[in-house]
Amino acid sequence: MTSEPDKKPCKIRDVAKRLDVSVETIRAYERDGILLTERTESGQRIFYDMDVHWLECIRRLISEQGLNIAGIRRLLALMPCWEWRPCSEEDRKACPAYGDAMQPCWTMKDKIPARCRDSNCRECTVYHNAIRCENLKPRIFKITQPDQ
Repeated sequence: MTSEPDKKPCKIRDVAKRLDVSVETIRAYERDGILLTERTESGQRIFYDMDVHWLECIRRLISEQGLNIAGIRRLLALMPCWEWRPCSEEDRKACPAYGDAMQPCWTMKDKIPARCRDSNCRECTVYHNAIRCENLKPRIFKITQPDQ
């Protein structure tokens, strides 16, 4: 189990209440691959400020930008993991996350190269950068408009 220093973990019901969403909605985000949760040894989900911030972003993307879960998952898939976690050209060619812009790397952990597969996705630089709302627009713009 990992933890963020000096941060008190919250339970799922407290986060749901704070964000005015149902517990099942948060579970659905996890099931759909757009949220990675930490769990206690007994399997209980725990959330830190980083998670709450990302959940707030998800809610804004849905309510203000009109995205659905598949759209958010697609945005996350477009994040250039190879920039945050450099890999060889050979690794890229073998990695389905590099060529598949439909889902982020952490949802296909059993198919990605061992170098990434063996790490804790929740602690990975790719996940930390992808879930920061302020990273989404400039990264997508850079990918879709490379000459600007």
